[in-house]
Amino acid sequence: MKRLRLFLACVVVLGSTLVVSAQTYVFELDPHQSKVSFTLDGNLHTVHGSFQVKSGSVRIDASTGTASGLVVVDATSGDSGNKGRDHKMNKDILESEKYPEITLAPHHIAGLLPQGGKTEVTIAGVMTLHGQPHEVSITVPVEVRAGQAVADLTFIVPYVQWGMKNPSTFVLRVSDKVEIEVHAVGRMEPATSGGHH
Repeated sequence: MKRLRLFLACVVVLGSTLVVSAQTYVFELDPHQSKVSFTLDGNLHTVHGSFQVKSGSVRIDASTGTASGLVVVDATSGDSGNKGRDHKMNKDILESEKYPEITLAPHHIAGLLPQGGKTEVTIAGVMTLHGQPHEVSITVPVEVRAGQAVADLTFIVPYVQWGMKNPSTFVLRVSDKVEIEVHAVGRMEPATSGGHH
C-alpha cells in the first residue's frame, strides 16, 4: 500500500512537472534566415537599408507571459547601398564603433503562443540603441508550423528623440523617425528544464 501511494505521488509530481515544463518555450532565432530592414523618408528620396542579425534566444513562460533573453543586431553592419552614406550613418549617427550592438530584451509577451497556426502577440521589453535603453511595446504577427516560428514586425524608432543626430543637410532633409521591419525565423520548442539560462 505504501509503495502504491509512493508510486501515485511520483506520478502526480512527474505529471505536474511535465505540464509546467510544457508551458515554458524557448525561441532560438536563426540569424541566417532573419533580417532587419529600415526605411528613412527624405524630401528628395527614401533610403532603404538593412542590418544583420547576430543572435537571439528568448525563453517564454506561457502561463504567465514572463519572458527573458536577448536578440542582438550588429549595428556596424548597416547597409543602404551607398558607402559614403553608410560611413556617415555608422560614424555620426549610430556611433557603431562605440555602440556595436542593438539589442532587444523582452520581459513580457501577451497573447497565446500556438503549437501551430497564426496568432498575434504583444512583446514588451527594453531596446538598447546607441547605448541607451528604451521601453518598447510591439505587436507581432507570429506563425508556428512544425516547430518553426516566423514573426514579421514593423515599428517606428524616434531616433532623434532617443538622442541621435538627424543627418539632414540644408538641401536634403530626412525624417527624425525611422521605420524598422524585422523578419525573424527560428525554432519554437518546449523548454527541456525548468531552470533559466
